[in-house]
Amino acid sequence: MFYYIEGTLVLTEPNAAILDNNGIAYRLAISANTLSSIAPQKGNKIRLYTYLVVKEDALELIGFKDVEELAAFKMLITVSGIGAKSALSVLSFMSPEKFALAVITGDTKAISKAQGIGAKTAARVVLELKDKISKELSADGGDVIDFGAPSSNNKLSDAQNVLLVWGYSRAEVANVLRGIDITNMEVEDIIKAALKKFGG
Repeated sequence: MFYYIEGTLVLTEPNAAILDNNGIAYRLAISANTLSSIAPQKGNKIRLYTYLVVKEDALELIGFKDVEELAAFKMLITVSGIGAKSALSVLSFMSPEKFALAVITGDTKAISKAQGIGAKTAARVVLELKDKISKELSADGGDVIDFGAPSSNNKLSDAQNVLLVWGYSRAEVANVLRGIDITNMEVEDIIKAALKKFGG
């Protein structure tokens, strides 16, 4: 229904943001990560990407600071037993980059640390999403980009897979990663550096 809403941030609450767009105030449920990102911009014009949750008795608009967080949310709610509230809980605890990395590497402990997410649910998240991500990556074709040093390949492989999940093509990812000096960088830092180059 809405792709994003752009307006003046008039108020933030623990789990929500209110945007004024041409005299109409929209209340959007948000994650803690989005809240910490937008809170300093109160009174300024901001953009939140949106997802509309349709319930039997209500409509709830959810806002995300960027398309990566929106993509992670959409992946999470496809998992049986994960609703919008649980998905936001996961994204409040970890960034989209850390979440995608946890799924790809099978780190259920990290996911289960989110409020309201138990070990069984975290295992289900990894089981269902890792399979979907693997199918997407194998359908895209090709192996991990080889930049030489074997010790670097694991980091590059994980970073590459996360970026492919966000919808970037293998060629785009290869070009961007070749321009990043990953010597002393963790996987999450590599992903963030790549997203900056993509303009994300």
